[in-house]
Amino acid sequence: MKLSRQIPLNALRVFEAVARLASFTKAGEELGLTQTAVSYQIKLLEENIGEQLFLRRPRQIELTDTGKRLAPKIAEVFEMLAEVMASVRDDTEATLHIHTTPTFAIHWLARCIGSFQMHHPNIAVRLTTSDTLIDFSKEAADVAIRSGRGEWPGLRAHPLMKIDFTPMLHPKLAEAAGGIPTPADLLNLRIIDPEDPWWDLWLHAAGVADTVGTHPRNLLGAQTLAASAAMAGQGVAILTPQFYADDVAAGRLYQPFDLTCTDGRDYWLAYPENRRNVLKIKAFRNWILGEFGVAQD
Repeated sequence: MKLSRQIPLNALRVFEAVARLASFTKAGEELGLTQTAVSYQIKLLEENIGEQLFLRRPRQIELTDTGKRLAPKIAEVFEMLAEVMASVRDDTEATLHIHTTPTFAIHWLARCIGSFQMHHPNIAVRLTTSDTLIDFSKEAADVAIRSGRGEWPGLRAHPLMKIDFTPMLHPKLAEAAGGIPTPADLLNLRIIDPEDPWWDLWLHAAGVADTVGTHPRNLLGAQTLAASAAMAGQGVAILTPQFYADDVAAGRLYQPFDLTCTDGRDYWLAYPENRRNVLKIKAFRNWILGEFGVAQD
């Protein structure tokens, strides 16, 4: 049903305050308005209704019969609106949606997120993994952990950890090959994800003139999948060693060379600049920066 008149919400809010406080001055102080502005809003509402709402007496005001009928109904409506807003706000604050890469999720976040939930038991966590960069204006997420250089317009970004890389394989595969005395010997083995640009960067840094260009152009698409293939003895993967210390200690992976490289990208915590003061985002930011020993800016 189409209303014949627009509802003057601002004027109704002023009326509710004046009726409750029985004072134009006190209502203005509560709402941050001048007494003149309060009087103007009441006048607009009276013109809209076509009835006088207050009797102006020396040093006091009194509700008219129409005002007395209207005041409790308006107070009830604003109380209902406050309850709805509080409910929506509580639901929103109750769940933190984190968007992150599969590798970071599996090898760090999933292992550590319990600490965050222990410190903030009222915040549920929803995790979405993808290697694509999320567009906060189009997708529902509160924060993202992404790799890059931290230069994303409109986003606040905090560095978490350096991303370095080096070849890794199952120790039995290295033994079967008779050992790997030089970096060039890696090219005699099956290379997992040879299309990964990290390979040529590392080989160049290691002084190897050849590249992985002659190997089949397979691409698994996620570091964690390449690591699984390497642990199964299917070849050599180029990985971030910080994520696989436990696998090295357990004998599932072997790092034949100390040399690690970086392409200038790091892991960052990112979120929209205009949401930096949202309580659940602040709570997660403080926690994860503390976990990585990063100073707050």
